[in-house]
Amino acid sequence: MAIGRPSPSSSQTPDPGAARRTSRARGIPEATVARLPLYLRALTALSERSVPTVSSEELAAAAGVNSAKLRKDFSYLGSYGTRGVGYDVEYLVYQISRELGLTQDWPVVIVGIGNLGHALANYGGFASRGFRVAALLDADPNVVGSTAAGLPVRHMDELEEIVVSQHVSIGVITTPPGAAQLVCDRLVEAGVTSILNFAPTVLTVPDGVDVRKVDLSIELQILAFHEQRKAGDEPTGDSVLDRAPGPVRAAAAKLRRAAGGGKSAEPAKNAAAAKGAKGGPEDDLSAVMPA
Repeated sequence: MAIGRPSPSSSQTPDPGAARRTSRARGIPEATVARLPLYLRALTALSERSVPTVSSEELAAAAGVNSAKLRKDFSYLGSYGTRGVGYDVEYLVYQISRELGLTQDWPVVIVGIGNLGHALANYGGFASRGFRVAALLDADPNVVGSTAAGLPVRHMDELEEIVVSQHVSIGVITTPPGAAQLVCDRLVEAGVTSILNFAPTVLTVPDGVDVRKVDLSIELQILAFHEQRKAGDEPTGDSVLDRAPGPVRAAAAKLRRAAGGGKSAEPAKNAAAAKGAKGGPEDDLSAVMPA
């Protein structure tokens, strides 16, 4: 859906200039900024179904937040809706898009054209949201010269020229973790001030550079935690540890050895009890064992 300047409905006639001045004067909290894309996604779906207005309760449910929080978030934009009518969908799409900077073109470079880089290059959601993939970059001579999403993969040596000529301010890193910091440094030196990092590592950047991290393995681990709880598995059970990755099993074994040796922490607990449970190193170590 193209994002343009809609005509507000007769039931809602906000002043865009006033909204912009209000939001800038107050400042928008980071938590609110993080929720704006959720609202925009829900509003875009409503717009595609030609829904003219939406209540705060309906929109909040679609975005997965509570209605009081939604109304507070929209107050930072200077948008308060109309009692008995709700919010004008088209106007809110425009208003949030403008606040997020999506009413202008944002050239993006993707560095690291492996499987994930290919997938991102082919993602159709970028263009519809104001992001244009300006270039694909890699250092592997076996990858350079190939194409993805109709674009040639260019060598990293061209990074600086591309950033300047294409006015790129956003870089996406999909390299292996060992190369990510070096790529980040080159992006920053070339003038990129916003980075989306898919590499499983923490990047160090100077002041004035924003980094957003997307770590799929962390998200999967969080889901694994919830799945374990739903299944009723005890995290200390031997059967669970037997299925755990090698580093986890090694850490558990190390804790057990420190707690008194052997396969179980029970001997350490029994020894402490025999001594009158006076406390000591054994008690401290058993306290940090998974419960």
